[in-house]
Amino acid sequence: MTGVVAAHPQPGEPAPDFELPGTAGAFRLSAQRGMPVVLLFYPGDETTVCTRQFCSYRDRFEELALLGAIAVGISPQSVDSHERFSGHHGLTIPLLADVDQEVARAYGVTSRLIGTKRATFVIDGDGIVRHRHENLLSITYDSVDDLRNALAALV
Repeated sequence: MTGVVAAHPQPGEPAPDFELPGTAGAFRLSAQRGMPVVLLFYPGDETTVCTRQFCSYRDRFEELALLGAIAVGISPQSVDSHERFSGHHGLTIPLLADVDQEVARAYGVTSRLIGTKRATFVIDGDGIVRHRHENLLSITYDSVDDLRNALAALV
């Protein structure tokens, strides 16, 4: 990871920059400037809630695409694991490999109990966090409707 500017960002604060490998190639947050970005942190590939979450995004892909934001999933598994997970379920959101959890720690979404917590960050085109939502027990997730509402606040 390179260029972390702040830990545990709250709305109104700069989002820590990072670069991670993923199912669609390397992803660098700062390279996305000008577009809203949705970071979807999740505990693990092929787990019940994570599978339901990313399949829900796949099932509503057109609606998600119309939100005008770049969405990526981030968890501690390898790119190989992400490719198997994505291929198994036909997922449509790129998945990023944060194997050392450095990015999750920079965003304040790690736990000794579950590792990477389920959390959503909406970052505006200037790189500022505008929405942060942690699912405390990681048993629920933000729906496409929740993402739409968070992104609507950017306008």
